[in-house]
Amino acid sequence: MSTELSPHVSDLSPGRGALRPARSWLHSDAPSLSLNGPWRFRLSPTASGPEDFAADGFDDHGWDSISVPSHWVLEGDGAYGRPIYTNIQFPFPIDPPHVPDENPTGDYRRYFDVPAGWSDAERVVLRFDGVESLFRVWVNGTEVGSASGSRLAHEFDVTSAVRTGDNVIAVRVHQWSAASYVEDQDQWWLPGIFRDVTLTARPVGGIEDVWLRTGFEQGVPPGFEQDFAQGSGLVEAEITADAAAFPVTLRIPELDVERVWATPGDVAPFDVPGVEPWSAEVPRLYDATVSTAAESIALRVGFRTVEIRGDRFLVNGRRVVFHGVNRHEAHPGRGRVFDEEHAREDLARMKRFNVNAIRTSHYPPHPRLLDLADELGFWVVLECDLETHGFEKLDWVGNPSDDPAWRETYLDRIRRTVERDKNHPSIVIWSLGNEAGTGGNLAAMSSWVHARDPERPVHYEGDYTGEYTDIYSRMYASVPETEQIGSDSARSTLLNCTPAQSARQRTKPFLLCEYAHAMGNGPGAFDQYEALVRRYPRLHGGFVWEWRDHGILTSAPDGTPYHAYGGDFGEVVHDGNFVMDGMLLSDDVPTPSLHEFKAVVQPVGFTFEGARDSAGGDGHGEVGVANLRHTADTSDLRFRWRVEHDGTPVASGELAVPAISAGGSGRVSLPAVAVAPDAETWLTIDAVLAAPTAWAPADHVLATAQLDRSAPRRVSAVRSRADWRPGGGDLSLGIAEFTGGSLARLAGREVGGPRLELFRAPTDNDESPSDGVEESDASIAGVSNAELWRRDGLDRLTTRRVRVEHSADALRTVDKVSSANSGSWVMVESVWSVEDGALELRVEIEPSRGWRTVWPRIGIRFDLPDGTAAVDGADWFGLGPLESYPDSLRAARTGRFTATVDDLSVDYARPQETGHRAELRRLTLASGDSEVLRIEALPDTRGRRPGFTLSRHTPQEIASARHPFELGESTTSHLIIDAAQHGLGSRSCGPDVWPEFALRPEARTIRLRLSATD
Repeated sequence: MSTELSPHVSDLSPGRGALRPARSWLHSDAPSLSLNGPWRFRLSPTASGPEDFAADGFDDHGWDSISVPSHWVLEGDGAYGRPIYTNIQFPFPIDPPHVPDENPTGDYRRYFDVPAGWSDAERVVLRFDGVESLFRVWVNGTEVGSASGSRLAHEFDVTSAVRTGDNVIAVRVHQWSAASYVEDQDQWWLPGIFRDVTLTARPVGGIEDVWLRTGFEQGVPPGFEQDFAQGSGLVEAEITADAAAFPVTLRIPELDVERVWATPGDVAPFDVPGVEPWSAEVPRLYDATVSTAAESIALRVGFRTVEIRGDRFLVNGRRVVFHGVNRHEAHPGRGRVFDEEHAREDLARMKRFNVNAIRTSHYPPHPRLLDLADELGFWVVLECDLETHGFEKLDWVGNPSDDPAWRETYLDRIRRTVERDKNHPSIVIWSLGNEAGTGGNLAAMSSWVHARDPERPVHYEGDYTGEYTDIYSRMYASVPETEQIGSDSARSTLLNCTPAQSARQRTKPFLLCEYAHAMGNGPGAFDQYEALVRRYPRLHGGFVWEWRDHGILTSAPDGTPYHAYGGDFGEVVHDGNFVMDGMLLSDDVPTPSLHEFKAVVQPVGFTFEGARDSAGGDGHGEVGVANLRHTADTSDLRFRWRVEHDGTPVASGELAVPAISAGGSGRVSLPAVAVAPDAETWLTIDAVLAAPTAWAPADHVLATAQLDRSAPRRVSAVRSRADWRPGGGDLSLGIAEFTGGSLARLAGREVGGPRLELFRAPTDNDESPSDGVEESDASIAGVSNAELWRRDGLDRLTTRRVRVEHSADALRTVDKVSSANSGSWVMVESVWSVEDGALELRVEIEPSRGWRTVWPRIGIRFDLPDGTAAVDGADWFGLGPLESYPDSLRAARTGRFTATVDDLSVDYARPQETGHRAELRRLTLASGDSEVLRIEALPDTRGRRPGFTLSRHTPQEIASARHPFELGESTTSHLIIDAAQHGLGSRSCGPDVWPEFALRPEARTIRLRLSATD
């Protein structure tokens, strides 16, 4: 490898030439010209090559056309290379600051006209809002400069290079550069000019920069109840302009504010009475203008004060709990190219799912997104464009974070981050970056931020000992570890800390900057983390990794569209489907995990007391309503109730809940409920929006609670039989027909099974290796559950029939089901009988000793060939409407639901276990509009009810596919009735399944009643 062909790509300088200092992204009325649109483009395989393309008269008619903004690897149907996904590892050898000579380089050219009136401008500024990775710029053949920092804004003074009339701009973009070593951010590497390009005429007497710091103070004296709706605002203005630009006028019309500053020395702080504060729940903004005779700048200001008091993080004097997500900029077709309509809907969807905070992992987003965050209301942790994660593989040897040669690069990145976005009230924390080790350069960044913006605290997870940050932050801490951090009584040392350092970190607010890795089907344990946050005030919540999958839309060889992940574009170095780890699928479909998150963090809590009355309906009881919000009272909500008998609505109404202030609670009486003697009676309460908002319509549900008010019911005992006779032969029992002791038909339909099923198509968490921390068997440390299941042959069980017996109205079989490799087995006794005129199946499952691992499931599988009428849907009474698992049940409610077979499954990017519905009572299988079979699930002797999964494919078929399109068509539906399922956990990047929800091999009973639907 050599740098002789293009030494500038190894240059550590963050920029050269006419590069201007960082400043705010402002809405100015100064004349501007967008250079977005079609550009001429060519791609070269290396960074070398003549620069004559930048010349004024160069003939580029033979070049292609490409849209700006865009990523060239997403254009031209692969003609310009392909995307590359890596998580930690670099896609090139680690040899900082050098990169390979094989360095795809894009040359861009565009012609544009400069209006004649621009000749009066003080200067003309060319702005790039995002270019990956290193770029050089020429205007009319004159090189004006170069810059790196892919997700950062760069402005060049091109006054001397432009001319009125025709002009040409040329840009050379290198995919790899020294900057790539500090941009290793668990995402697709997508080169190109991917954000806006703008030319602006800066007027004589204009405003170079504005920073309006707008604080808030409650309008009540200490000791009195706080009024969060109104108080006093403090305006501190920082105006960057020549003295000749003054006077400068600040106007906030709604507050009757007009300040005219005749000279720079006149600019001083002032109070504003009668201000409503800004918060993520009540994002109150005021329109403001800052103007001179030559220029007017429009801002939207929000009054709020951020502070750390002890170990509490406060905004406007109240503790903030972050129910947040990590958000990458990702779109299946555009990559990181910003689309405001899509971004607005994305943020509105977050609000609908009770997300109140965003960590901009791991770089500043498009600046317009922060305008939307101000408007819709989010707490934002704004992160610098910095990550060097690949150096972890070298034990951080050579890491730029502690190399003085890289210091200006680090400081330039944090300056550009803070200066661009400093006016946004939504930003309450600055983050130095992510997973870049630690070192003096990060400490220098923190020092600069503290000097520039003393109010907002500094975050960086890698500062484990708290040397230069204000918040203690961790990622993927387990539930017990998180509790130790939050508890005052804990004395254990923290990760990488001495006892003294641990004590210091416990004096700070704590954040889980990443937790609950939402990869594939998962995670579990949202509710366990939330319980800790409510118990320990030092814990301030956290940010789920992450908001959405990063799939790139492409096509299979047969033309079937699908969302690609690492390796699908032929990358030599990649990290597979680890880029598919969001609560939102690539096509904007919410996963069950997002619904689970919404339920766990809902902003209203309910508690029932004295409400479980008799069938007579006396003693209605009460419900406690807790307002868990930061700022808003409950006057914007209505509280609806409904009663269902076995899932059928029978009554509804509204609760008269008075407005409850933020952090407060109240109690109201529950309505009288008619309890059905022969059906389950469920009371459901929903907190819904009383009026439409910018992010949801009226009646949108924010919070839900259910109360079981059913009368006690008995389950009939199993009738014992003593008249068993050997043999099975051909036999009919009710709607069941048997051949040789095996089930052949049910209700006139061909049926296969039931057979024992212990396997599930491994989830991404199942496929993740153990860290071995809590393994009692050293032989399985570092091995995934999925590997152990395959090792033990759970995906290929074999059955030997031990016994077949029958009586006049019953059939009994005993099977020994063996695992190919484990040497262990399961005895399965199945009894078919006619009980009170109905067909009943009782299955007793008894494992032998010697099983060494958890099991994925304990269930029985029926195979239902399509025949003349395919089973294509289900109606059930149980938990729903979405899938549910032992450690992910909070979003589920008891009711009656209907879905097609396809809708019962989630189309995860890598096929895996999906579709399980727990707590089944009754299930009806359908073919079109016709019912096929009815199944009643009876509880076992401990009151446990089974769940069900209905799918077009077996677990084994699903496990063999890397993408959904590989599953193909199926002519059989598969029904699995599960006595139990293993939990989900977060093991793909975080803790394993909590022991309470881990499925150990154990004896189970499944009891079903089956009937025809005629």
